[in-house]
Amino acid sequence: MCRRNLRPSGFLLTELIVSLSVLAILMVCFALLLQAFAKFNGYQLVKQRCISAGQAELDSLTATGRPIPSEDFERLWPRLAVSIEESSGTGQWQAMKLVQVTTSGRSFRNKVQVRLCRYITTNGEQ
Repeated sequence: MCRRNLRPSGFLLTELIVSLSVLAILMVCFALLLQAFAKFNGYQLVKQRCISAGQAELDSLTATGRPIPSEDFERLWPRLAVSIEESSGTGQWQAMKLVQVTTSGRSFRNKVQVRLCRYITTNGEQ
């Protein structure tokens, strides 16, 4: 009698389960990586919007002496808040006023806050 090779051909159920488990773990890692990138990009987007809003406020104060009207600010930069503080200059900047513009917003659970400062000539002087 001849002895035949009794080696099974094809996949076993355990091989299929292991390969699906490895694939599932890789997909979960990929999903978590994508979520982390989305959070980081959202934070950077809100930070850039805060910088542009603060810069526009400073430019408006420099050019016109008045801040951007609140309804225009809300239309241009929704979900951002702005505060403006003015103080007199010191030292070599005595003839000017220091304007500090702080803009803030939220990205996921993180609060983004940007403060920009500029010395501006007082009204009537150039």
